[in-house]
Amino acid sequence: MLKGLKAGLFSIFSKKPVNFSNSRTWLRWGIKAVLYSLLFFFVLLLSIYIGVFGAIPSKKALLERRHEKPSEVYSSDGVLLGRYFITNKKEVSLDRISPHVISALIATEDVRFYQHSGIDTRSMFRVLIKSVLLQQSSAGGGSTITQQLAKSLYPRRDYWFLETAINKMREMVIAKRLEAVYSKQEILELYLNSVHMGGNIYGIEQGSRAYFNKPASKLKLVEAAVLVGMLKASTRFNPARNLQRSEERRNVVLAQMAKYGFITSAKSSELQEIPLRLRKGTTNLSNGTMAFYFREMIKKDLLVWCEEHEKSGGETYNLYRDGLKIYTTINSKAQRAAESAVKKRMYALQNLFNSHWSGRGLWTENKSVIDAEIKRTRRYKLMSEAGISEEEIHRSFRTPVSMKIVNPYSGSVLQRTLSPIDSIKYYQKFLNTGLVAMEPETGQVKAWVGGINFKVFKYDHVLSKRQVGSTFKPILYAAALEDGMEPCQTFENKQVSYGEWTPRNADEQYGGKMTMVQALAHSVNTISAQIIDEVGVRKTVNLAEDLGIESELPHVQSLALGTAEIPLLEMVTAYASLANKGKRTKPVFITKISDQDGNIIEEHVPEGQDQALDPLHASTIVEMMKAVVNEGSARRLRGQYGLGMDIAGKTGTTQNQSDGWFIGIVPGLVTGVWVGGQNPAIRFRTLELGQGASTALPIFGSFMNSFVRDGGGYKYNFAKFAEPLPEVKNKIACAEAEPIAQEEYQVSLPEQVGEMIETAIEDYKSQDGKDDGKKVDEFLKKREEEAKKLAERYRETEKKVEEMIRKELEQGREKDKKAEEKERKQRE
Repeated sequence: MLKGLKAGLFSIFSKKPVNFSNSRTWLRWGIKAVLYSLLFFFVLLLSIYIGVFGAIPSKKALLERRHEKPSEVYSSDGVLLGRYFITNKKEVSLDRISPHVISALIATEDVRFYQHSGIDTRSMFRVLIKSVLLQQSSAGGGSTITQQLAKSLYPRRDYWFLETAINKMREMVIAKRLEAVYSKQEILELYLNSVHMGGNIYGIEQGSRAYFNKPASKLKLVEAAVLVGMLKASTRFNPARNLQRSEERRNVVLAQMAKYGFITSAKSSELQEIPLRLRKGTTNLSNGTMAFYFREMIKKDLLVWCEEHEKSGGETYNLYRDGLKIYTTINSKAQRAAESAVKKRMYALQNLFNSHWSGRGLWTENKSVIDAEIKRTRRYKLMSEAGISEEEIHRSFRTPVSMKIVNPYSGSVLQRTLSPIDSIKYYQKFLNTGLVAMEPETGQVKAWVGGINFKVFKYDHVLSKRQVGSTFKPILYAAALEDGMEPCQTFENKQVSYGEWTPRNADEQYGGKMTMVQALAHSVNTISAQIIDEVGVRKTVNLAEDLGIESELPHVQSLALGTAEIPLLEMVTAYASLANKGKRTKPVFITKISDQDGNIIEEHVPEGQDQALDPLHASTIVEMMKAVVNEGSARRLRGQYGLGMDIAGKTGTTQNQSDGWFIGIVPGLVTGVWVGGQNPAIRFRTLELGQGASTALPIFGSFMNSFVRDGGGYKYNFAKFAEPLPEVKNKIACAEAEPIAQEEYQVSLPEQVGEMIETAIEDYKSQDGKDDGKKVDEFLKKREEEAKKLAERYRETEKKVEEMIRKELEQGREKDKKAEEKERKQRE
């Protein structure tokens, strides 16, 4: 017998010419073909198993997939800020899924689910014939629920040959392993929580809420049949897109349930007659309501961290699946106060900006902005690459089309017929902002707002580089103190040329002498230029870098006036270093990271702080900046915003009012605000409206007022800076020689009133030649009445401005409401 078998095999694999004239030859070649096919199948399966076509997940890795969760981001006070996830799904346990779903699923997708161990051998041959031999990617019908789960967890890959066969066999291997580590109930739970339900909807729970506005536990039989019917092709049978096709597929599922005894034929027929009706609901997972820009910023660092850190099994962490808990430095109350201040103040400022440019031709003066933005669009680049002429491209940009636009303040999405150019103009006209608050001693960031609306404007203005204007001057003055200058040292307020550069004062006022204290408070450009000329650009740049400025600074004398482009975060870091007694502060965003079981796997360890500036000089600069708030342009923080704590700060305004800045220091917190257009050409035309004291400072005031009164920041409300050393007091004693006038070239009314009275006394004395108390009193009374009238006019003006802003807010809300109502009627 053995000899006969050898002879048979020898004849099968013999290389001699084959005679097909008899049936025995056909039989031998048929056997030969089968053996070759089985050998090929075995080699292919072995190659897949050992990972030639990509690693097969281990049993341990498969077990971990059940515990996949999005990572969560928390504030320092324990509030969930948001999550990091890829798919929009909400996992539920099997007992919270309607039994109708499970019955419909098994009847339609895998009727022998409880009998097989991952692979249904009855349908394997059909799959082999259609998928392997005929290469039909849509053959279907052979994958078990477990194989489909394997496909869902580990999506198919592209191969240069036998793509369908290799993917099917990979799924078989993974399915066998899934069956080895999970029970049937666990497999059903995993499967139903991972299935694609159309669009960006995953899992039966989200599908149920999307199409029927109810949890999966409440699904009726006909509704369950609709969702199970979608599993064959989630786009083709999506009820929101094709109701009739979805209904037909639902009826197939009901028929399958009757066929396999889950329901009676009569019940199936009855249910198939019911028209399909949807009740659409919301599927958006709660991804928090605040700190969107901050979470996007730290996500980049977290992804790098995940790549560099491994779990116990040797795999690196996955931010979207491993359920990490990220604890940040953000204070949720400060963050809410910051976002509220930004929304309120920027909305009013935007309305003022629109009124300011109404009928003035904003785009006539800034046509180059639109041209530049057109060339940045994907539409332009694709058309240009396709060889379309500039004339045709610009014609297409002027052609109206139907599009959606978003109001960044109300969030309203409106369908409009606009040209692409009109769309660019619509979004470019919005002013934007950035705000960041930091503890100077620890570097912990407590609030971060990168713009007016993250969904509309992704660009983070805490990180964007813009010219800093006069906010750079405290750094220059600190360098001057380090170089040996004294706060009471005097300079002539005169124009001097430095080569081709001749700095000018914004108010064009020159003459007389000023101390450094007064020059900083008045923001006198000519004196700042003299100071940097004496100190040197190199020393100024070195100190700026030591304090925390990492951007490359221009080595030019105009640096004294803030011509450098520096991110808001770096400027706040430098001011924090000044407030931290000259010790270099470094921003901190994350305090610790733990796994989903609460085990800490990373924790921030405070670093030592380098002494960037003499503590005496740091204290002196802070005292000099206090005059800006107590006597100068920022004194409205006291009256209008009712802030009682010590405050030091500096406003800044760049050329043509393109950028408005304010950075304020209170004991324990440094907050910076920037305001401007996406493009520097989008600006107010006048200094009065566009300066930092008018754009950025009100956001700071509103933020601090809200935080200390309603947001838990009460500890800052009456906080005081540490009493300066006698040496510092003596150094700035000249500051008391005369009142500090309002910074940024405006006159402070309370100062004006005080100066009127003092001048009146001196005038009377010089005219009369003697000090007659009664006459002085009469003269003063008259002058006080004039001062009161002036003060009354000032208050009336402030009331009018507040009333104007209030009316603009109301009109804006009314416009949004009407637009939304019109949009709703159009949809109906």
